[in-house]
Amino acid sequence: MAALFGSRVRKLRIAAGLTQTELAQMVHVVNSRITQIERASGAKPSLELARALDVALVADNLLIDLWPYVYREAFPDWSRAFMAHSERAVSIRQYAAHVVPGLLQTERYARGVLSLDALLDDEEQIDERVTARMGRQERLSSPDRPELCVVLDEAVLRRPIDGHAVMREQLERLLHEAAERRTTLQVLPFDQGGHEAMGGSLTILKLPDGSETAYTEGSDYGRLIEEPDNVSRYKVIYDRLRAAALPPLMSLDMIPSTMEGNYRGASIPSRSARRRVAQEQLQQSSGGRLRGGSGRIPRRRPRP
Repeated sequence: MAALFGSRVRKLRIAAGLTQTELAQMVHVVNSRITQIERASGAKPSLELARALDVALVADNLLIDLWPYVYREAFPDWSRAFMAHSERAVSIRQYAAHVVPGLLQTERYARGVLSLDALLDDEEQIDERVTARMGRQERLSSPDRPELCVVLDEAVLRRPIDGHAVMREQLERLLHEAAERRTTLQVLPFDQGGHEAMGGSLTILKLPDGSETAYTEGSDYGRLIEEPDNVSRYKVIYDRLRAAALPPLMSLDMIPSTMEGNYRGASIPSRSARRRVAQEQLQQSSGGRLRGGSGRIPRRRPRP
């Protein structure tokens, strides 16, 4: 798809009588960026750049329509299949173990989450992912919006992402979304103990034809389950999570109390500041050496 996008840009540019330099000036990028796009090399074009190229080349939305397919190419097959199913789903049931689900994230929270991804080492890549994630949220305000049921682990509320201000904004967004008629939000408190989905997040999708799929996801993996017997097993797991979670009204009471208790006082140091402090502490340490990647200092055993 990136090669198709690039070939269309090249044909449109030549038809318009433009050089790569002239087109680059029109869309405010360096010349080499146009070369990368036309050769399908380097980073994928962002949605903003696709829109600028579409206008400059009078493409009549062709490049904008192609861009989602170029974007999805950056994901593994299972992830692309999940996104395609999600766009058609009439019902989405999710359990989130670590972070707020993408459909309910604010832009600043989404940027904070995506900046933690070790595979996204480029600001343009992060911008691209954030833009796409915000675009997928538009379905929640469309006439065919799906029924959305979300169970949040208590850790999602209490783990700060990118500082207090970002977390307060995100929790306010959750309260706003929970007021929507087709959205149900519950919190699974810590005191419920262990459960079958502790390894990661779980999503159950119901499609227009009545079929259902399940999707499990961890920090660096995902699995789409379509076999009916296996989907039924994950549906049971999700139902147990909902039963163990607080009722919706009690869950909504927990969010503002978390805002007041966790995100009212002093701000949390930024990620870069925390790294700097950690490095200084390591340099100043005169104790034993760190062992492997465990971060533990071996204790000396007393001599007999």
